[in-house]
Amino acid sequence: MSSTHARPRGVIDFSLNLITDRRATGGVSLPDAVSAALTGAGTAGGGCAVQLREKDLPTRELLELALRVRDRSAAAGARLLINDRLDLCWASGADGVQLRADSLPTRVVRRLLGESLLIGVSVHSLDEAVRAEAEGADFVLFGPVYETPSKSMYGPPQGLGRLAETTARLRIPVFAVGGVTAARVPDVLHAGARGVSVISAVFGADDIARAAESMRRALNAG
Repeated sequence: MSSTHARPRGVIDFSLNLITDRRATGGVSLPDAVSAALTGAGTAGGGCAVQLREKDLPTRELLELALRVRDRSAAAGARLLINDRLDLCWASGADGVQLRADSLPTRVVRRLLGESLLIGVSVHSLDEAVRAEAEGADFVLFGPVYETPSKSMYGPPQGLGRLAETTARLRIPVFAVGGVTAARVPDVLHAGARGVSVISAVFGADDIARAAESMRRALNAG
């Protein structure tokens, strides 16, 4: 099975990674929230990715949701990444997976998924980022850069200095995650980030489309 958006390995054509949280959308269904975010963000300035991160759902329910989100993301020309589930990545026709730092080694995942699907790794230190790159990751999410409740279990914020150190060491794209707002986008880009990954800054906003538009505008200006 091949991805709907199969492409040569390592081609990262997005700068805004929208991480889902169906509990943050104010009662809007997640597929509709994704559509609103992608409409607001548009396709200029590097495109978007949607990272489906609904870890508490049973497998069949998560697959059904992945298929619905895939249809919305594909219609907008956005990439779909499945959080940590290789089986659901294959089953849904997604563009790749987003792994935890303690997931299966990236080199093993690459052997299982093949060359055309994207592999991102969420890392919380320079050492984890270097290891992810050495094992063949296409990109990493580094954080939390700022204080944020959703990332509190990963320890104190890494800060812009550690982000800059990480981007300087890696050849693959680094996305800043954790407490990133539109106002903070210039700082993380100045630190070398390829783009940003956000949850509440978009899906927790009263107007999801407008929040995504603000994030896109900040990325384009940077």
